[in-house]
Amino acid sequence: MTARVEHLVTSGTFSLDGGTWDVDNNVWIIGDDESVIILDAPHDAEAIMRQVGERKVVAIVCTHAHDDHVAQAPRLRELSGAPILLHPADRELWALTHPDVQPDSDLEDGEVITIAGTDLQVMHTPGHAPGAVCLYAPDLGCVFTGDTLFNGGPGATGRSFSDYPTIVDSIRTRLFTLPPDTVVHTGHGDDTTIEAELGNVPDDKPA
Repeated sequence: MTARVEHLVTSGTFSLDGGTWDVDNNVWIIGDDESVIILDAPHDAEAIMRQVGERKVVAIVCTHAHDDHVAQAPRLRELSGAPILLHPADRELWALTHPDVQPDSDLEDGEVITIAGTDLQVMHTPGHAPGAVCLYAPDLGCVFTGDTLFNGGPGATGRSFSDYPTIVDSIRTRLFTLPPDTVVHTGHGDDTTIEAELGNVPDDKPA
């Protein structure tokens, strides 16, 4: 028995460095008919829980702590009883949105989260944010990349807490070591594959 992947899109805003932008976010729900994990918590906790239904939520896993990915994490925790997991390098970024609320547990590079008999391997991939992580599910042939890698190339690095050479290094040394046919489930927009993105990530500097 392996887990299945469900997809939900929620709409709202992303705010940082004094600006606010309209965004659509992908929410990934991974599990079976009994239990799931929720990957990211944007915009609408009630809509996410409607998708979950009566299933047990084992964890709310945050790919990074930008507000459009974590704004509803405390509400999701309240509704589901599940712990919030975040890489410790993103605690400062988390505090911009939730100064008085803390995640429950730290994500560690190399950690394995198991749901419905399926292992998800945590990969620390800084660059878009210091604590950005991806989750690789070899049995499902996919990787969940948050905002580290999109259909078309690297995630944005033009704002505070981000760094372009770091994200390129993360993609090249971590994600590009995965099998070329690995499906990439992103934090925004359409799926892609590792192979399709090989030519979309420059070696060092943006053009």
